[in-house]
Amino acid sequence: MCGINGIIYSNYSGREVSPQTLTRMRDSLHHRGPDEAGIYVERNVGLGHRRLSIVDLRNGQQPMFNQDESCIIVYNGEAYNHNDYRSELIEKGYEYKTHCDTETILHLYEEYGAKCVDKLRGMFAFAIWNKKSRELFIARDRLGVKPLYYAQDEQGNLFFGSEIKAILEAQGVKPELNYATLTDYLANHGTSGDETLFAGIRRLPAGHTLTWKDDKIRIEKYWDLQFEPKLNGRQRTDEDWVAEWFELFQKAVELRLMADVPLGMFLSGGIDSSAIAAVMSKMVSEPIKTFSVAFAEREANELEYARLVATAYKTDHHEVIVSPAEFFKALPELIWHEDEPLAHPSSVALNFVSRLASEHVKVVLTGEGSDESLAGYGRYAKTLLNLRYGQTYHKFTPKFAREFVADRIENISLDSKIRHKLRKSFFSVEPNIENIYFDNFAVFPQKMQSEMFSDKTKAQIGSHVNPYAEMSRFFDSAETKSLLDRMLYADTKTYLHELLMKQDQMSMAASIESRVPFLDHKLMEFSARMPDHLKLRGKTTKFVLREAMKGILPDEILTRPKMGFPVPIGKWFRNEYKHLIDEYILSERALARGIFKADFVRNLVERHIRGENHDERLWALLNFEMWQRRCIEGDAQVGQTA
Repeated sequence: MCGINGIIYSNYSGREVSPQTLTRMRDSLHHRGPDEAGIYVERNVGLGHRRLSIVDLRNGQQPMFNQDESCIIVYNGEAYNHNDYRSELIEKGYEYKTHCDTETILHLYEEYGAKCVDKLRGMFAFAIWNKKSRELFIARDRLGVKPLYYAQDEQGNLFFGSEIKAILEAQGVKPELNYATLTDYLANHGTSGDETLFAGIRRLPAGHTLTWKDDKIRIEKYWDLQFEPKLNGRQRTDEDWVAEWFELFQKAVELRLMADVPLGMFLSGGIDSSAIAAVMSKMVSEPIKTFSVAFAEREANELEYARLVATAYKTDHHEVIVSPAEFFKALPELIWHEDEPLAHPSSVALNFVSRLASEHVKVVLTGEGSDESLAGYGRYAKTLLNLRYGQTYHKFTPKFAREFVADRIENISLDSKIRHKLRKSFFSVEPNIENIYFDNFAVFPQKMQSEMFSDKTKAQIGSHVNPYAEMSRFFDSAETKSLLDRMLYADTKTYLHELLMKQDQMSMAASIESRVPFLDHKLMEFSARMPDHLKLRGKTTKFVLREAMKGILPDEILTRPKMGFPVPIGKWFRNEYKHLIDEYILSERALARGIFKADFVRNLVERHIRGENHDERLWALLNFEMWQRRCIEGDAQVGQTA
């Protein structure tokens, strides 16, 4: 696990890469690789690398050269199957100086060119400069576990890095808000396409490569998730499906134990991390080191479940309790690490448990990814029911009757929770995927966004008014008739990306490598092509995983409802940390930006204080303001009074 960066100036610019600039870029990523560092400079080309040593600790320094020094690589990640190709490549005449996967990737590129990515099983983002062809080849892993950002200016100069801050350090791009992504960010926790909140800075999409040659870049897709044809080549019973899936899952965990340093895992007490603990415990000789995090508040503390699993598998268990004061004190610095506003309050907790883990290990396994492959969110079942019954309701119920029902929902006395659910149901909205799925689960739904933006902002946003444009594009492009699979595909391409960036950047801020067995691409491919009922059966989520773990995990873990990772920020904002709302969301500095209507923001805060729940919205606005001060304006004093 490392940090990479680079610059290529246009062939016609006459500019040469400054080693000092390249080093500043590289060292802005020091936390990603505190063990070693290196640069390579050749006139208009520069590559930088920071190393977190995981495999072959004594060797593997980067940038790394091939035998005749015609190809140079900088690499972030792990190719778990690299040893599978070592003998083959040696027989073909390639010489090895290390036992690192870095060297295997370099030789695979020499042998297969851009097709080298098809050989790799793991998580990666790497760049290879080919001196003979004068081209740069960049690749990102299939699911986007490892980040890669880039910017190309009008002169054709290219800047790239594992984090946005490295690109900004090169001063090739000014830190400016990208208004085109604002509606997307406010609805969906983060940007859903390849654009970021920084104008001019993009991320290389998962499963894609980027080639720079003669001042032009070419981006190509090399892999995608396929849901069809379903794996029905022979009659399979549910037991057959479960057994095959479980075999792939065990292999995914086994592969991610590759390391020459101590490793452990994050244990939440949910079924995902508990399943990893159960499988992993049978593959290692020493007790697993497990790490858990919680808050003191009862509603935000799942430690009893984590302890249950830790006891069952006799792990070497460690815990950290985060106080509200610690939480908010850490927030500004973590926004800097993320480069964009933190989508989820749980990111802060993730960093605290990463810091705890860093005292004991260098590598952790974590349970991200199963929800998007095995339909783990409750919203999938709710959406399917709303669409199924809603289409019948709208087909056979006259318009005047539907309008009467919708009006009654708004105006008769109802419990606030019941009214909230009915407002999001087919009784109140048209039963289509945008309303029932995208808009229903948005942070700031489309109607609310139309009320919150100032006229100036609306002019800046221009044609980018639909916050679901990217999500709809993915939903519509999924090559399957299954509504469930189309939702899973859209979430894998969008929402999962935000979760993975949280996982990567919050753990790397503590110099910890995190590995995600559920996102092994062979396991993902198999899961995608399973029948729907193996993923979601009625209201039972992740059916195949629950069946696979029967008799292995305690029943309390198998049957407990999904909690996510609750953080009581709504309560904090009403009480002892209301001053942060005043200092950031309602401050003159924030309102003077003129992005949002002041009356809308004040009203939203007042409604939350009175008891309505707008915690996600206030979290988004607080982070957005802190991000602008810290990352756009460079104000290092942000958060000093938290």
